[in-house]
Amino acid sequence: MNFRDQKILNRFAKRLKQLRKEKKYSQEELAYSSGLSLSQIARIETALINPTICTIIVIANTLKVHPRELMDF
Repeated sequence: MNFRDQKILNRFAKRLKQLRKEKKYSQEELAYSSGLSLSQIARIETALINPTICTIIVIANTLKVHPRELMDF
């Protein structure tokens, strides 16, 4: 992964964490409600993995936001 990709993942991770906290979800609650694993949520929020479009949509639906809001960074 190149530097530019990592920068984008870091910005996405920060935005996801911000929205999750605004919606008053813990990582555990988001994982349970979305059907994703806690480790997957944690790795996304620490920019260790690049989530798929499907994963982004699942997270957005769980947080009741438009997927665009997760990309608003």
